[in-house]
Amino acid sequence: MEQYVIKGGNPLVGEVEIGGAKNAALAILAAAIMTDEMVYIENLPDVRDINVLLEAIREIGASVERISPTEVKITGSTIANISVEYEYIKKIRASYYLLGALLGKYKTAEVPLPGGCNIGSRPIDQHLKGFRALGASVDILHGAVVAKAEKLTGKHIFLDMVSVGATINIMMAAAMAEGNTTIENAAREPHVVDVANFLNSMGANIKGAGTDVIRIKGVEKLHGTSYSIIPDQIEAGTFMCAAAATMGDIMVKNVIPKHLEATTAKLEEIGCEVEEFDDAVRVVASKRLKRTHVKTMPYPGYPTDMQPQFTVALTLAEGTSIVTESIFENRFKYADELSRMGASIKVEGNTAIIDGVHKLTGARVSAPDLRAGAALVIAGLAAEGLTIVDDIVYIQRGYERFEEKLRCLGAEIEKVSSEKDIQKFQLRVG
Repeated sequence: MEQYVIKGGNPLVGEVEIGGAKNAALAILAAAIMTDEMVYIENLPDVRDINVLLEAIREIGASVERISPTEVKITGSTIANISVEYEYIKKIRASYYLLGALLGKYKTAEVPLPGGCNIGSRPIDQHLKGFRALGASVDILHGAVVAKAEKLTGKHIFLDMVSVGATINIMMAAAMAEGNTTIENAAREPHVVDVANFLNSMGANIKGAGTDVIRIKGVEKLHGTSYSIIPDQIEAGTFMCAAAATMGDIMVKNVIPKHLEATTAKLEEIGCEVEEFDDAVRVVASKRLKRTHVKTMPYPGYPTDMQPQFTVALTLAEGTSIVTESIFENRFKYADELSRMGASIKVEGNTAIIDGVHKLTGARVSAPDLRAGAALVIAGLAAEGLTIVDDIVYIQRGYERFEEKLRCLGAEIEKVSSEKDIQKFQLRVG
């Protein structure tokens, strides 16, 4: 089992290049099978979730040519099977995007119920409601969602709650339905816009992505395209929070600053200097951070995926901060791990109350999920002494070359797989 071993206490300084957005890429890869022509996608993040989904797409018969870690060619004309294997799907939640893609193209799909990080219940009832509204019969049989339709017909669909996954899935199925579909109370996240732009580049007719009303005029078929995925706002935000927690100075490159506004605003509130450029942001933390309150909300509010990383910065801020999680009910599992490092953090329901401390100290901790794992790495970088982070398989699901990028900023971090490796690291860093 691989681990990160970290010697903390150094400010992170330098430049870091951000990869493609994982959450956009997963949906775009699924949508790529909706045409029989070749689709070329670049700026893919080279992370485990992407590799798992590409394997699942290959398994149903599509041609998948990985040109480089960040480029792929997919041709969906050879798909022979609309039933996706459970083995791939249990590992990643975004597998459910294959439902919308297969249902849109073939009017039938069978996909096992999704897995992913255990951060709370993430029901897919809004996805299924959308498919049924378009005319599909949807059943859950033997642990899989089975959707079938004679034909899909455009409909007015109002989502009971804002859901990124449901918005994207319904958008994919509706792109090849007969007539017009309207999705109201749609998610507005940047990756929803990116998927809509990708589908439009294949000949779909989607308007309004990025607002809460999306209008789709169904088309008979889609064609091949070349497309570059947007930068990952969560990877960017993670490095921004790492600059804050370690009292560092990081230039985060290859980003869309507009997508980072909620994170930027909060970092400025706690005393960081944030400078925006055309495709970069620089975060400087030169003095002790200040307390604040933050509540996670759907975009353009503060992102739930940035909550654990920002909380780590608040553990070192002066005064008492309050973090309220309104999206997932199980997102504070990392709080006990931070307490082991000397943080003063108390969780009550969906709220964490944090009394800032002057320093964290290294400890052995375990990553409970993807974003919390990244947050514990940040805590280790800010802490005095040695930190070992177990279960880093979660972190590898969503961050490419994480330790490598951190080392380029002056971090003392290494990926190890044995106690002997940990001892060697200790001897080397002293």
